[in-house]
Amino acid sequence: MADNTQKMSFQAGEAKGQAQEKASTLIDKAGNTAQSAKESVLGEKTSPTLMDKAGNAAQYAKESVQGAGQQVMSKAQGAVEGVKNATGMNK
Repeated sequence: MADNTQKMSFQAGEAKGQAQEKASTLIDKAGNTAQSAKESVLGEKTSPTLMDKAGNAAQYAKESVQGAGQQVMSKAQGAVEGVKNATGMNK
C-alpha cells in the first residue's frame, strides 16, 4: 500500500510540475506576442488613440492569459492535495 501511495503522490507532484511549466510557457508566449503586436502597431504611422487601444488590447490579452495560467496552477495544486488526502499523505 505504501508503494502505491508513494507512486500516486509522485505522479501527482509530477503532473503539478508539468502543468506549472506549461502555464508558465503559455504566459510567456502570450506576453511576447502581445508585446510584439503592440510594438508592431506603434511602429506604424497611426493616431495616438489607435496606439493606446492597441497597447490596452495587448495588456488585456497578457493579463487574461496570466489569469488562465494561475487557474491551471491552482487546479494542479488542488489535484495534488486531493491525491494526498485520498492516500493519507496529508496527515
